[in-house]
Amino acid sequence: MKYFVGIDIGSTATKVAILRENKNEIFMLKSMPSGYNSKDTSLDILKWLNDLDIDENNSKIIATGYGRISVPYANKSITEITAHAKGAVFLGASDEIIIDIGGQDTKVIILENKRMVDFIMNDKCSAGTGKFIEVMANRLGLSIDEFFKVAKLGTPINITSTCTVFAESEIISLINKNISRNDLAAGVIVSMANKVLSLASKKQSSDKYFLTGGFSQSDFVIKILEEKLNAKVSTHEFSRFAGAIGAALS
Repeated sequence: MKYFVGIDIGSTATKVAILRENKNEIFMLKSMPSGYNSKDTSLDILKWLNDLDIDENNSKIIATGYGRISVPYANKSITEITAHAKGAVFLGASDEIIIDIGGQDTKVIILENKRMVDFIMNDKCSAGTGKFIEVMANRLGLSIDEFFKVAKLGTPINITSTCTVFAESEIISLINKNISRNDLAAGVIVSMANKVLSLASKKQSSDKYFLTGGFSQSDFVIKILEEKLNAKVSTHEFSRFAGAIGAALS
């Protein structure tokens, strides 16, 4: 095989990683919205791959993520837990605890000697996930990028509701009290970090964490997580592609 392709179809974003045949060199990365239909998204990816002269004759394709069953041309599929663990190790993690804040769920993955030994995911509640941030950003009339920018400028206000629905109602109430968007956005990030702390606390503690997923590029999220976890939180410039990279390695 000349190429190994990992396709991570999440609930919000889809990431693709193409590794060369030695599996230690990234050939190309791509990100796009998952859109309405995961299968249509997977077919758009197939066309993109074919335009790069990558097809079933010179590649192995592995799917992961929420929509992994919607990739009919994949040679196999793997779980997001396995994919993020392998991807994080590729990006430099070793004995750290991996945190992935996904669109629908948050995962805490424990590595020992670069191998996954345990994990835990949030329950069905969306608090502490990307969906929580998305709902609150929409309520504040901000894009996700704008949300993180204003959050850095704010003083976090305490948000007491743990449920996304009730937290949104609380945000509306605070807006009516003229609390600034900066402070509200900062408070939402802290609320999410508290959920991550609660989840991670159910497993072993560590002085080293590694953040993957879409929020890994936010230095404010990393700062708040470090404060809550009382530990170093590392990441990598390609950490948002960790799932796709891990799939390509499988």
